[in-house]
Amino acid sequence: MSKTVYTGTGRRKSSVARVRLTPGKGSILVNGRDFKDYLCRDTLATDVTQPLKTVEAKDKYDIIVNVNGGGLTGQAGAIRLGISRALLQVDSDFRPSLKAAGFLTRDARKVERKKYGQPGARKRFQFSKR
Repeated sequence: MSKTVYTGTGRRKSSVARVRLTPGKGSILVNGRDFKDYLCRDTLATDVTQPLKTVEAKDKYDIIVNVNGGGLTGQAGAIRLGISRALLQVDSDFRPSLKAAGFLTRDARKVERKKYGQPGARKRFQFSKR
């Protein structure tokens, strides 16, 4: 007996999250650990569960996430996008509520590269007239 598996990929900054949704009791594992232990901060943990609360499916699916790259904030954003995309595979009727909440939009902001001849991306060396 095989369970149906729904997948979604989320990206944010330099983080990539591969999400697998299966019908279950509501456990969320990130890299083999409970998501609250992995993400440390409560704000990041609530950020991850927002799509599930929006479609009222918090205790209906078990979620397994593999995430790498970046820091915790970028990883939490990538997980949220991955969960949202996987929920669309479950039921396409979730799309209007997820779209209105902004969970299907990829955040394209990345770190600007450092330019040659200056100490950072935008910072300049101090100007001296003499």
